[in-house]
Formats: sequence, structure tokens, C-alpha cells
Amino acid sequence: MILKNSKINIITMLFGAAFILLSCGQKDIEDQVDKSHEGITALKISENQRYFETENGDPFFWLGDTGWLLFSKLDREQSEKYLEDRKQKGFNVIQVMVLHTTEAVNVYGDTALVNGNVATPKIIEGTDMEQGQYDYWDHVDYVVNLAGEKGLYMALVPIWGSPVKAGQVTSSEAEIYSKFLAERYKDSKHVIWLNGGDINGADSTAVWQTIGHNLRELNPDHLITFHPRGRTQSSDWFHNEKWLDFNMIQSGHRRYDQDTSGKAYGEDNWKYVEVDYALNPTKPTLDAEPSYEGIPQGLHDPKEPLWDDAAVRRYGYWSVFAGAAGYTYGHSAVMQMHRSTDQSSAYGNNILWEEAMDAPGAKQMVHLKKLMLDFPYFERIPDQTLILNQGEKYDYLVATRGNDYALVYTYTGREIELQLGTFGGYTIEAKWFDPRTGAYSEIGKIENKGTHKFKPDGEVQDGNDWVLVLN
Repeated sequence: MILKNSKINIITMLFGAAFILLSCGQKDIEDQVDKSHEGITALKISENQRYFETENGDPFFWLGDTGWLLFSKLDREQSEKYLEDRKQKGFNVIQVMVLHTTEAVNVYGDTALVNGNVATPKIIEGTDMEQGQYDYWDHVDYVVNLAGEKGLYMALVPIWGSPVKAGQVTSSEAEIYSKFLAERYKDSKHVIWLNGGDINGADSTAVWQTIGHNLRELNPDHLITFHPRGRTQSSDWFHNEKWLDFNMIQSGHRRYDQDTSGKAYGEDNWKYVEVDYALNPTKPTLDAEPSYEGIPQGLHDPKEPLWDDAAVRRYGYWSVFAGAAGYTYGHSAVMQMHRSTDQSSAYGNNILWEEAMDAPGAKQMVHLKKLMLDFPYFERIPDQTLILNQGEKYDYLVATRGNDYALVYTYTGREIELQLGTFGGYTIEAKWFDPRTGAYSEIGKIENKGTHKFKPDGEVQDGNDWVLVLN
């Protein structure tokens, strides 16, 4: 228990500051952390404030994976296997907790903190990674650097929300800890900061504000957001904060009939995107935690059906076509890095992380990224006025378009009726795009005027999803 406003706490903070100055000086940090990764550049917000781009102006579609416990549960060989797999499957952002708890220990038995205090990271001087001598932070450095070498961005949560909510982190301690992190990774261009961690922003607000302000001041060229509680979004609390570059949504893991808390949008994650898209000032947004593949519907009862690849596709296309700047996929076994040596697992999971890496949804997510990048990216806007029979719940149709193209997603494969003539030329070419395979199939050329109906192959049923492509 933290003794607030006491002499003991003051001494602890002073010791923490001195400890960091002595053990984590600039020279030590430079020795432990590569300062640059050739071939990977910092990300920035696009000129229209809706999307991400690289330093040289190329579009960057965020395709994330939740590897939350990567630093604590995988060794170096396993980390290499995981990161290479995600690179090969087209993911470009890995979301990871730096600290899940204040008692964090990695697979090598290294503890992260002295006495569970974030103000005193446990740094062991004289470590030599080449000789296999390293501490918790050296291992984090190693994995962060390895990701950069593979062209992957690391979206790091400094401290998960649970220990903060439990009173284990004060604002003063967060002040020291966030400065430690910002200094350590200031030259790692591929680090993105996810403040918060599955928590309501109204809880422990002072801690989140402290972390956010310090990261912004000391890492001005790193993107920063806030990872919120389920069925909420960062804009509920922090949209106008200067430290928040883009908004993040956790649409959560519940079915329509289970969703009674938060905004109760049920499975309609596109509604969160529409809220953020309408805000001033304009900022990008994305769903960074929808339902995970392989996790029980509703999350906590293993007897419930598991979310499948069709569901994670639906969340992806719904949110991106509604205006999101990307999408984060997750699998129950991978996000917790479930190993054969684990005595238990969360949410009834019984699959090992190595097996779950090849789950159907994980293989299919890259098709969404490729589709978005097949067309002029920065001009893209959501436009539901194209659709004359939009529907609701699983029958919901969603459209996005540019100046000369339009994309319409159906989750059930039902008929799509459109109002044409608002984009493109006199004629347009129509195709179907298969979200399961990424393959296009021709429909043919049609006159770009009036109304037109399109029906993909197959029965009208959940998971018979298609994208109508017009250009």
C-alpha cells in the first residue's frame, strides 16, 4: 500500500529520482537502446488530420495486433518468432503493456521495479546483453529494437489501468516513471505511446494527465493516445488535450443483447467512429480493441460461443469504412501469450499462442489493409448517402469513397442498392472483393447514374461478407 503525503513517500520519491539519475543516465540509456532503425520512420498525422502517414508522406494504414504480455511472457527466441509472424501476415503495429502490474516479472525472472514502485525501475548496472546478462528493461529494449528492425511499430502502454486504479501509482511516481520512459525511448522512432490501459479516463485522471503531458513534452515526435475501458473512447475525456494526437476506441467483447454498460452500442463499433469523426478539432480515430477472435462472447463466461474470424472482419470493415484510420485485431490466446507451462489462462482459453497465431482472422486482416491502400488514400471519406437500403445490426451496410471510387461492405451478403452519379465518370467498373481471400471478381461496367442494385454470390447469412468496389 502506498503511504500518501507521508515522509516515507517523499523519501521513496527522492530515492527514485536519485536512483534513475545514477543508474539510468544518458550514457547508460544510449548503451542499451539503439537510437535509430534504418528503414523505419516516425509516424505523423496526415494533413487532413484524419489518417496517419510516414515522415516522407506515404499513407500508413494502422493494422495492429494485441500482444499485450509480450515483454513478460516470451523469451527472445519466442519474441523473434512472434514478431516475424506478424510482419509476414501484414501487421504493422504491435500493442504491448510495458507493465501489466507493479510486480511485473519477465520470463527470465527479472523484476521491473524496486519494491513495486514505478518511480524506481530496477536497473542493474554493468549488464552485457551479448553475454546474456540483462535486466527487465534490457529485455524490453531488445524486443522494441527487434520490432523496429522488422519495420514494426510498437504501441506501448506505460502502466495498465488496474494497478493505477488500485492506488498503487501516485501522480508523483507517475511523473518520475513517465520521464524515465520518455528519455529511454526518445530516439526509437517506431514507438507510439498508449496512455491509460483498459480504464475509464475519469478514474485516476491526474495520473493519466501527468503521463500524457510528460510524454508530449519529452517525446514531441512520438504519437500519443489513450487506451480506454470497454465500450468507451478516449475522446470521452481527453479529446482536447494537446498530448492526445489521435483517438482510440475499445468497442469491447459483448453481443448486442449483452451490452448494458458504457454507451451500449452493442456490436455497432462504427457508431464510436462516427462520434469521433464529427468532433472538433479533427483527429484520427480507430478501434484498438474490438471482440477478440477465440474469446467468449461477453468475455467472462467460457460457456458462451467464441467470437470467430467473421466477427473480427466485420468489426474491421465497419469501423474503417466509417472513417477510422486503421484497425487492431486480437486473439484471446495471443494477447495473453498463453504457454504450455502456464498453470491457468484467462477467459477459458485453452489454445497456445503459437497455434493461435495462424487463426483464420489473423491471416485475413491484411486484406483490409491492402484494399485501403489500393485506392487514393487521403481523399477517402465515409459517405452513407450512397446507400438506399442501409439496414441495422448485422444487415448494416457501410460505404466509404474517394473522388473516383466507392467501397461498400455487407456482412450478410444481402442486396446493396446505391444512388450513383456522385463520384467518378460516366461509366464505372464494378467488382466484388472477398474479405476472406483478398481476391477481386469482375461484375462489369455500368452507367454511373440513377440507382443500381448489386447482389453478391451466396445465401444471405452472417459471415457471407463482401465489399462492392466501384471505380
